[in-house]
Amino acid sequence: MRLVRGLSGVVAAGTFILTLVVVGTAIIAARREFPGPGGVSVTWHLAASVTAVAAQIFSDRHRGFTAFSGSMVVFLAAGLLLWTQWWS
Repeated sequence: MRLVRGLSGVVAAGTFILTLVVVGTAIIAARREFPGPGGVSVTWHLAASVTAVAAQIFSDRHRGFTAFSGSMVVFLAAGLLLWTQWWS
């Protein structure tokens, strides 16, 4: 279980960092009047990041199947974000 929680922690942190990059890109693009990621993409990234980090905190504070479920939420949130905003 420790390995799964560790891997989901890396995924949650990566989702958070990706969100920071997208928000930063949107701010820079708006200042330079250049097309950026847009509000919908920023909203998706913020929602996925909040969900992933909250689920990871939940997973870190629980044991057994409950912790596993929290880790699966992290993977689901990150996968959904990548599928809808990066691969389509």
